[in-house]
Amino acid sequence: MGVAVFDYDEWSQRYPALAANVDQDLASFYFMEGGLLYLDNTDASVVQDVPTRTLLLYLLTAHIATLNLPVSAGGNGAGVVGRTSSASRGSVSVSFDMGPTTASSAWFMQTQYGAMFWQAMLPYRTARYVNVPYVERQTYP
Repeated sequence: MGVAVFDYDEWSQRYPALAANVDQDLASFYFMEGGLLYLDNTDASVVQDVPTRTLLLYLLTAHIATLNLPVSAGGNGAGVVGRTSSASRGSVSVSFDMGPTTASSAWFMQTQYGAMFWQAMLPYRTARYVNVPYVERQTYP
């Protein structure tokens, strides 16, 4: 067991466009935010495999970075979220749709990284059945 540790060089190789605009200190803070608020980064985490948890936290770091970066730097800050659902020309009109989302998934669906995180977490969001062996009760006279 253990905790996932942030490696900026590894993260920046995976997300070079974000690393160009997010320095090591800020990315480390986003990683910490992800581990404290969205995916427990302790031995009690629902994701027990540390390498898997590290990859998931890297996705969260990319998601949080994208949400905070201005559009001019490749982020979503005050930018458009979702897919184009309709467009017009005269008087310019564009509508965007996030597709079918739930209240719990909407925040993650704002970026491709959040959507990837949400999908990767599917096995951890489902109910788990724990089989408890039947123990015959003793009867007392």
